[in-house]
Amino acid sequence: MSELYLIIPEEPSYTLSKMIDTVAENWNTVIIENEHNIPDLRNKKIVFAVELNDAGISLGLDKILTEIFKRGKQSLYGSIGSVLIHSNTELHTKTVAQGIIFLTNQLGLSFPGRPLVEATGSLRNFLTMQKVSKKPLIDVCIESCKELSTRLKEYKASILENPNILVLHASNRTTSNSLMLWDKVKKNLSDYAINEINIENGTVKDCIGCSYKVCKHYGQQTSCFYGGIMVEEVYPAILDSDIVIWICPNYNDAISANLSAVINRLTALFRKTKFYDKSFFSIIVSGNSGSDSVAKQLISALNINKTFRLPPYFSLMATANDKGTIMELPNIGDEAKEFAMNIIRNFKYKNG
Repeated sequence: MSELYLIIPEEPSYTLSKMIDTVAENWNTVIIENEHNIPDLRNKKIVFAVELNDAGISLGLDKILTEIFKRGKQSLYGSIGSVLIHSNTELHTKTVAQGIIFLTNQLGLSFPGRPLVEATGSLRNFLTMQKVSKKPLIDVCIESCKELSTRLKEYKASILENPNILVLHASNRTTSNSLMLWDKVKKNLSDYAINEINIENGTVKDCIGCSYKVCKHYGQQTSCFYGGIMVEEVYPAILDSDIVIWICPNYNDAISANLSAVINRLTALFRKTKFYDKSFFSIIVSGNSGSDSVAKQLISALNINKTFRLPPYFSLMATANDKGTIMELPNIGDEAKEFAMNIIRNFKYKNG
């Protein structure tokens, strides 16, 4: 029987206990309740099961993460993670999950697509899924936990000899520090097929919010209500890709409007095709600070919601403001090369 490492920092509520029991069924479990005596967590299957107080905080979780961080950048390398979260309120579950995934990914933890089951106080976050299953909300929650457990148990990294790499950006090549950094990374990926698409201003309208039926209708035709570059170029490129790299300058601590619209418009394609077999990486450059804010948005949109796999060390982040200053950062060439090597490791070898 496979072994599962359950990190449970706080006393779980009735709802979280049911979620934990469901995920842990048919596993040999190792339970970690505090920061003392944490075992080696490399090359493991790990589930964070977090009970939040009304302030949206788990003090025990912070202590455990701090202790793991002390072990260094590879302290979770080769491991696969998932997250269960319960709150008595309608808030905090998603933001805490983003934080867990972002922090642990920097230590080498990868995540399968849709690695989170969150339960808000009312369980109303399951209303959309309930429309399909017609079951009570708690049953929808438990069913989601069963599916998560199965994905975690069956997860295997792919080995690809010649992956198709798609790069999406919305930047001006003459002025963009983000693209200058990508060019440094790309030099180390010259042996692989790379397709770059520039999402220029005005070429992608944001999602109009069609009804589920309308969106699904267009999705079944690999299309969308608005058509345009999304249908003609982006959808086929996403379908053909094994890896998608998002080039994201930090605009007011958020993804740029053009790329945000691309993510929103992926919903129609997602109705027909899930993305569990595709990985994504990102390059994020901030003028002052806040690269982690953008990284967490990407995690939430693409990994938690759209089912893309999140490989370890998924994001290369830097701070550079004026044009060209990215080139002046100490060791930036070495960091770009290491990031490229990390991309290669994640399709050439089974390391998680």
